[in-house]
Amino acid sequence: MEYAIVFLPLLGSFISGFFGKNLGGKICQILTSSFISISAILSIFIFYQVVVEDYSSNKLIFNWISSGDFNVNWSINIDPLTSVMLVIVSLISSIIHFYSIGYMSHDPHKSRFMAYLSLFTFSMLTLVSADNFLQLFFGWEGVGLCSYLLIGFWYKKPSANAAAIKAFIVNRVGDFGFAIGIFLIFFFYGTVNYNEVFEQTPLLSNHEIIFLGIEFNLITLICLLLFIGAMGKSAQILLHTWLPDAMEGPTPVSALIHAATMVTAGVFLVVKCSPIFEYSQTALNVVTAVGMITAFFAATVALVQNDIKKIVAYSTCSQLGYMFFAAGVGAYHVAIFHLFTHAFFKALLFLGAGCVIHSFKEEQDITLMGGVWKKIPYTYSLMIIGTLALTGFPFLSGYYSKDAIIEFAYLKGNTIGYYAAAIGIITAFLTAIYSWRLIFKTFHGKFNNKDNNLSSIQESSLIMLLPSCLLAIGAILSGVLFKEIFIGQDNLNFWNDSILFLQTVEHAHPPNWLLLLTPIIVILAIPVSYYLFIQNEKILRNFLLKNQLLYNFLLKKWYFDELYNLIFVEPIKKIGLFLWRKGDINTIDKYGPDGLSKLVKNISDKAVNFQSGYLYHYAFVMLVGFSILLTYLILY
Repeated sequence: MEYAIVFLPLLGSFISGFFGKNLGGKICQILTSSFISISAILSIFIFYQVVVEDYSSNKLIFNWISSGDFNVNWSINIDPLTSVMLVIVSLISSIIHFYSIGYMSHDPHKSRFMAYLSLFTFSMLTLVSADNFLQLFFGWEGVGLCSYLLIGFWYKKPSANAAAIKAFIVNRVGDFGFAIGIFLIFFFYGTVNYNEVFEQTPLLSNHEIIFLGIEFNLITLICLLLFIGAMGKSAQILLHTWLPDAMEGPTPVSALIHAATMVTAGVFLVVKCSPIFEYSQTALNVVTAVGMITAFFAATVALVQNDIKKIVAYSTCSQLGYMFFAAGVGAYHVAIFHLFTHAFFKALLFLGAGCVIHSFKEEQDITLMGGVWKKIPYTYSLMIIGTLALTGFPFLSGYYSKDAIIEFAYLKGNTIGYYAAAIGIITAFLTAIYSWRLIFKTFHGKFNNKDNNLSSIQESSLIMLLPSCLLAIGAILSGVLFKEIFIGQDNLNFWNDSILFLQTVEHAHPPNWLLLLTPIIVILAIPVSYYLFIQNEKILRNFLLKNQLLYNFLLKKWYFDELYNLIFVEPIKKIGLFLWRKGDINTIDKYGPDGLSKLVKNISDKAVNFQSGYLYHYAFVMLVGFSILLTYLILY
């Protein structure tokens, strides 16, 4: 069963990729979707066994590396954490596969798209089911490769190619740190198997090493390097710039990257390595700080974006910040709970955004929409559900998981915990504002699109709406159904040894004001947003005119892209041009192939003069040659 979960997506990808032209796009879509669905059903069954029967296993596929005492297997490891991730990845992926049948119906390269999508899922399943860091790294790089292929799927668009390259390069920066972390683990632990590494960690907790001329605690250094990898994959601040540009890919790709696969890998890594992170309070503080800064930063940028997909993308970035600061305060199980609920409502928002884009004939600017809620009521209803869940509206999934993060941060009882809780509450308010701005600008107010008539706006096909409805059910119920399992009083029994809690946060009853504050803010944000974005837009317009610097600062995403362009891109381009001109052209080419070919040409031009057809010219050449030969023989 475990083998089928992991390898059915790979089989679907292989068939669709190599035999797609013969089978046809429609058959490939049905085949890959069916394989992923079987994988999802089996994953749910595994999760059920873990919850009810405390099931665990380690299925050996083959021995990968065996050198002396060093052994690395290719295995499928099942524990509570892995079982949760298997359900998230396979279930969300299967829904997105079926949605893609409708969304990509007019694309001529359906089979290639489905092959990439299934390969993406296989890579993520390999990542989460690994029992060692090397297999994890294989899946890690696999999702990076697939993201490059999918973001740049429409490769004839220069912007799509640029976005794919940007995602690949920025992730290489994070992956470089991650790889060094794995090298350090291998060097000092002598193994890369999870269980062996986790067992030795307490023994090495006080070990100090010199790295780049600076003395570090070994565990802290390893955690920070692993976290750099997580920052790249999960688009945390400083390594976040690739995520908004990833919207250049088809909408199903955006949904899969943001909801279930690539960006969740970083959170999974930190939680999986909790037996290492728990021995470094410094690393946990860094994780908390980066998480809460990212949550606030992304929320502020989302306030002023006009591209519907980029608003949802920055929302993902912000929610990932919540997950990281939850892990940083030691509430790893709450981070995974929010990852679980977030997968449903974020995938729902992306698929809903895809339906809107389809209805508006590929228009993505929300300022060029409006007034269509009666024309596309099903899409509108689905987007409302996703928005309510995202903002943490009472009794929907986001309410249970996001509020739990704020509560656990507050109950941590230290300075950084209080800061994290405060930032979490402020970010929750900003989240509600930009989320309802999206809804009101897209569906309410006046119809502002000049390229489409209001009468031409139509509801999406059933094959796109039905998968979205399944996600809506998850967005409504996943919080209330799984709260007790993931973060209830008996949650430690469920997680067993898959997560280590050295400093457990007592989930005592938080203050009533804290319990009421976030829901009240979230509810009040709805009429406030409606008033500002629909009823009286002059207030905002006047505010923006008076605060143009702030508006431009947010619109330009805190100028990170411009800063990186100034610090890294332009100097590297200048160095590259200098080396190309002075090195390649004026040195290597001049004295290499170009120089040799020029020399040969000059010699041949001179030699051709002897081919005159006159006998005395040939006799002269023979005489010179005979003289040279005779001289050589006499001398040597």
